[in-house]
Amino acid sequence: MSVYQWFVFFLLVQIVHFLGTWKLYEAAGRKKWEAAVPVYNAIVLMKIIGRPSWWTILLFIPIINLIIFPVVWVETLRSFGKRSGLDTFLVLITLGFYLYYINYTQKLNYISDRSLSPQNKAADTVSSLLFAIVVATIVHTYFIQPYTIPTSSLEKSLLVGDFLFVSKMNYGARVPMTTVALPMVHDSIPLTKSKSYLTWPQLPYMRLPGIQNIDRTDIVVFNWPVDTVFRFFDTSKRRAYKPVDKKSNYVKRCVGIPGDNLSIKDGMVYIDGKILQLPERAKPQFSYKIALDGKTPIDFESLFKDLDVTDPAGFIDQTKRDTVIMSALTESGAERLKNTPGITAVIRQISREDDNGVFPHINKWNRDNYGPVYIPEEGKTVALTAETLPFYKAIITDYENNDLKVNGSEIRINGEIATNYTFKQNYYFMMGDNRHNSEDSRYWGFVPENHIVGKPIFIWLSIDPNGKGINKIRWDRVFTTVSGEGQPQSYFKLFLLGLVIFFVGEYFWKKRKASKV
Repeated sequence: MSVYQWFVFFLLVQIVHFLGTWKLYEAAGRKKWEAAVPVYNAIVLMKIIGRPSWWTILLFIPIINLIIFPVVWVETLRSFGKRSGLDTFLVLITLGFYLYYINYTQKLNYISDRSLSPQNKAADTVSSLLFAIVVATIVHTYFIQPYTIPTSSLEKSLLVGDFLFVSKMNYGARVPMTTVALPMVHDSIPLTKSKSYLTWPQLPYMRLPGIQNIDRTDIVVFNWPVDTVFRFFDTSKRRAYKPVDKKSNYVKRCVGIPGDNLSIKDGMVYIDGKILQLPERAKPQFSYKIALDGKTPIDFESLFKDLDVTDPAGFIDQTKRDTVIMSALTESGAERLKNTPGITAVIRQISREDDNGVFPHINKWNRDNYGPVYIPEEGKTVALTAETLPFYKAIITDYENNDLKVNGSEIRINGEIATNYTFKQNYYFMMGDNRHNSEDSRYWGFVPENHIVGKPIFIWLSIDPNGKGINKIRWDRVFTTVSGEGQPQSYFKLFLLGLVIFFVGEYFWKKRKASKV
């Protein structure tokens, strides 16, 4: 829905509210016109039901308001003496329209001094749960979101099994575009294959101010731009629409920001002709071919464990067993192998042939030799020709919602002949450090700004999927930061020390307080 459509919808909601509640306002000693004034009517209603005025803010926060509206409906009934289970059921099942029946057909007896305390243990439990869900949803949506690393695309920086906290504040929290969804879940209901949201209505893209911009080499969580694959619908339909904020979450390293000219030469990233300097914690990996002399025995299991090799490796020919292919190895690991007896050559695999599988799918580049490509910047204009259009087609149609038609050399956008295009938002180029085992911008293109989720800042737990027992936990990664200078350091011992100090201090404080009594 556009901003204009939302404005009309908002006005309709105000009319519906006024028609269904104006007598309730009068019965509570207010003026009936107060039920018609947008926002102010909500503030007045909070006073009528005896709830704090700041609850009004919650009514306008997407997802949170889905919890608050039913609470307000029920509280309104309680304020006029309607406390039966049937009343509660009817107002919920009718989405609040039961208030119309109360407003026009019932004798209205306003209880100004009613008790706001739960009447029984069950009501108290429900009230506590709702409060906890509201707080958790606000934190999850606007401050910190938990995230799990599912793939090895950032291996050595972030490992499969890392549990992260992703900050929404660094780049600015994105206001949910999907307005009707279950709180604190992503695109599906846990343990089911059912959608957790409705695709309509959708809010326009809005983002709160952040404390930093996305910098080159930042690790970023974002919604996968091309995630329209089948998941929820009939198996004969292999593609399905997904709202931006319900697309799958990906995590990659940003290697190109708006306005950059990016190219890749033999696997190395260049920005505006200069090689991109990665932070110390980033350890790019590539595929290698390892040649053996065929005579010297090599304990590959111990060697790979010592090198922390986590991706597949194996012989090209099991009968000859003279060449090993390693799908991912760091540069330091490759140097170590070169000095290992029995290994005659360590050759990094570099793609040379044109590959139509890489973006923009014009059979021109490959994963290791790519570009140059311009990364779009908001407000900047590029020329549109048959040669440049493949780079920006998805931006024009999918990400910025224009109608594009091409007839020979003629390009029309929204019915008008177009020889250039001005970008409406910023775009980014994301890649994995595991360069030959990462599905990233080289294959599906730019990441729009409205797809950015947040910045990983903290690893609170790390579980090795191949470990056993207590060894499944990677203790050296627990409570470590994602970014920063030098190698990661675990703050887990300091956390435990802090807990001990807290509980010991609390014990002596209570003991001292009791002695004074």
